[in-house]
Amino acid sequence: MNPTLRSAVALASSLATSAATAQPADALPSRILDPVSITASRIPARVADTVAETTVIGRDEIDRAAGRTLTELLGRLPGLQWSGNGGAGKPSGLFIRGLEPRHTLLLVDGVRLGSATVGTPSFDNLPLAAIDRIEVVRGPLSSVYGSEAAGGVVQVFTRRGRDGLGGELQARAGSNRYRELAGGLAFGDGPLDGAVSVAHSRTRGFSATHPRVRFGLHDPDDDGFEQTAGSVRLGWQATPDWRIDGLALESAGLTRYDDGPGVDSRARLRNGVQSLAASGRLADGWRTRLSYGRSTDVYDTLATASAFTPLGATRTEQRQLGWETTVATPVGVALALLERIEQQVSRPDEPFTTGSRSIDAAAIGLVGEGAGQAWQAALRHDRNSQFGAQTTGSVGYGLDLAAAWRAFASYGTSFVAPSFNQLYFPGFGNPTLQPESGRHGELGLRYASGAHVLRAAYVDNRIRGYIPAGPLPANVPRTRIDGWVLAYEARLGDAQVAASYERLDPRNATAGSPDAGRLLPRRAREALRAGVDAPLGRALVGATLLAFSERYEDRANQLRMAGFATLDLRAAWAIDRAWAIGLALNNVADVAYETAYGYNQPGREVYLTLRWAQR
Repeated sequence: MNPTLRSAVALASSLATSAATAQPADALPSRILDPVSITASRIPARVADTVAETTVIGRDEIDRAAGRTLTELLGRLPGLQWSGNGGAGKPSGLFIRGLEPRHTLLLVDGVRLGSATVGTPSFDNLPLAAIDRIEVVRGPLSSVYGSEAAGGVVQVFTRRGRDGLGGELQARAGSNRYRELAGGLAFGDGPLDGAVSVAHSRTRGFSATHPRVRFGLHDPDDDGFEQTAGSVRLGWQATPDWRIDGLALESAGLTRYDDGPGVDSRARLRNGVQSLAASGRLADGWRTRLSYGRSTDVYDTLATASAFTPLGATRTEQRQLGWETTVATPVGVALALLERIEQQVSRPDEPFTTGSRSIDAAAIGLVGEGAGQAWQAALRHDRNSQFGAQTTGSVGYGLDLAAAWRAFASYGTSFVAPSFNQLYFPGFGNPTLQPESGRHGELGLRYASGAHVLRAAYVDNRIRGYIPAGPLPANVPRTRIDGWVLAYEARLGDAQVAASYERLDPRNATAGSPDAGRLLPRRAREALRAGVDAPLGRALVGATLLAFSERYEDRANQLRMAGFATLDLRAAWAIDRAWAIGLALNNVADVAYETAYGYNQPGREVYLTLRWAQR
């Protein structure tokens, strides 16, 4: 085991011991309560019954991640790693089970949000204050969602209405002159309900780079981030069987970054999501939903030190129209889906050779369980205006071996279309690129008894035509990511404990290639995570330990980034039923580490939060 991880294991053990001796409290948030998820199959199901590994992050857990970005929060989950180019508001990537950031699909209440130019999700400007919960599904979901979902799906659900009237306010201050003020209102009266949230945050930040960053990008100034965001959700129960929902979310950010000395390089970020959906019951066991969604991702360069970066806005707009229906059958709930997705992109200076594409899709699925078994299957056919027809499928099966034990297996195929930058960016792209295709398998065992849940899985992902990062990319014949992921959750007394360990081998598997057997960039082979949250009287204290082995920036594995371990501490105290105060100390040991070569990550930081909520 990597030395960094070995020392982290000892600390994780002490965290668990401390949790077992904690004092009781009235309530402690938990993911062990078996919530319902809809992301894995588009059909509501208990997480315990889904074959695909699914995690639900609630609002309480989001609140406890003070000072951390959305990708850092997700990187605490088993099987997920992240990279970041220098703090909040900077480009970041999420690797699900060793696959590329391009292999993760981000949905906001069912609407795709991402950059079709870069080909990655838009995590970096998504306001945490607007999020009610997050569902993360690992495994190939192209058979349900199409391209980009080869590694998994992250779905964010915004704040929703409630019976009566409730509100909340939050003020937070912290290191690097961090300031945040956020508030929300939720209501429900008869057939109408809704929620409104607003937030503004600002930080001076720190230098995004250090001197060894490549291509002369270092500039020793502070690179801050400012964000203003708001969301509105309205719902109308038109009849006992039919409901209409609408959402509007907007987020505007100003980020400073390093791309060379002597210039305060900066850009405006703008992201938006709008959707309208009608859903209802056609007959007993038969439901349908019609939806329209639109999202935008804009990166507007205001100042730059680079002679190769034009000023102006790079823009992605996505529109999607979908119809889906579910029918209860003797063998489970069946799904039928029709969907159209339109993507349009633009950039300053020289335009793309092709600036738009459309995808028409049809899919069917089945999810069922009974007699100690669970099963799911899906088949999807996409017709892409650039790349023609693509068909993907998946099957999964779970079998109860005993009262507490379940074995499961799954297999699926995937495809990922090249991004517009990879195809057409002047002097960078390759218009002859073809979509990646994948074959993914998983075998595992799950133990669930009382307050203990343990899951062990062997995963094997094989990608043909893999597209590496960098200029003038060419399809790599074969890559492979396989290995083990172990995850454990429990309540020990009144404390909640979670731990995971993974050993994955993301590598170039093309025989005869000079990079054969090398690690794919920015991924660690080993990762350890441990966390505990325990009540102490009216207070809640917690800690999160993360440890990763070494990783590399380049395909040849010449640019090495050392392994590291960080420890975050937190405490919250309920002043009364409405008021609470929280304190977070992140990266306690002030560890200097990298997740992208030459880019800094936060050192030791402290955050103080004052929260009021009307229950």
